[in-house]
Amino acid sequence: MRSSPRTASGSAEAPDSGARKKPRRGWRRAGIAALIILGLILVSTVVNLVLESTEKSGMAAYGERIAVGSGSLNVYRNGQEDGQPIVLLSGLATPAPGLDFAPLARELSGFDVIAVEGFGYGYSDMEAPPRTNKNISTELHEVLAKLQVKQPYVLAGHSIAGFYMLDYANRYPTEVAAVVGIDATIPKPGDQPVPDPEPGINWERALAVTGIVRAVAAVAPCFVDPASDAYTDDELHRMRLMTSWNYGNPAVADETARIANNAAALRGVTYPDDLPVLAFVAGEDSESTAAKTSAAQNLLKNVRRHEVVTLEGNHYLHWTQSKRMAEEIQTFLAGSG
Repeated sequence: MRSSPRTASGSAEAPDSGARKKPRRGWRRAGIAALIILGLILVSTVVNLVLESTEKSGMAAYGERIAVGSGSLNVYRNGQEDGQPIVLLSGLATPAPGLDFAPLARELSGFDVIAVEGFGYGYSDMEAPPRTNKNISTELHEVLAKLQVKQPYVLAGHSIAGFYMLDYANRYPTEVAAVVGIDATIPKPGDQPVPDPEPGINWERALAVTGIVRAVAAVAPCFVDPASDAYTDDELHRMRLMTSWNYGNPAVADETARIANNAAALRGVTYPDDLPVLAFVAGEDSESTAAKTSAAQNLLKNVRRHEVVTLEGNHYLHWTQSKRMAEEIQTFLAGSG
């Protein structure tokens, strides 16, 4: 009769002991998995750094680095210094502007084409002062002055460069002959205050440093390649590498964080009345095209000579519409005298 309680007692204790062991096993397995993942990340990071160093040492950089107040900016020029200068400014986070603008630069062969890579872009320095409109304009002005670019020159900018061209044209109005917007960003009206950006974790840079961006570019280049057949194989190869090198760098991260502040600083600002402005708008869909066209017309209503031209294509019009854009630019500038 005594065996039954012992059996019952024994059978009751076994599940309790197992229950205590299961959580321990779970934590142990989770810890092992975390260590494996950490090890893989460390290995990937080291491999990525070694590959990046090898690539940079084995590949000649394009362009010329020009010293400015706090570092150096890279400038790619097509060698036609006797032509009308046209300064190309890229959109946000473009890894290699000198290459990204290659199709348009080829079509503008008679111009003195100058692609200026700001801090965080191409072969320029990746650390920079705060990416305010003023700093970006001042740095661009210093570079063009040091290059002794013939004045007045044309500014042609894509996307977020719309902010900086608007700021620059008002800071240095006598030095700008005309402005060309390539689906350029236009500051939205408003009167609400915008807080200063606060520092945070740069997850984009972590993706680059650990080699994840490199892996994506290698396995699925369609995610980083321009959707265009106007680039050479060498240009595409370089842009993939430079995406891995430059993605999420500190200067671009700060510029991204300051978009709202830079937009607020330009509220109510317009181009000078006598400055010719040509605005290309991407005809992606009827609703967005209508909104962008209306915004451009509103911004330019005081400008005596302006045109808004809609071109079929996505936001990166210079990838697929470079020939048409070059023709429109030449015609517009000829009419501007």
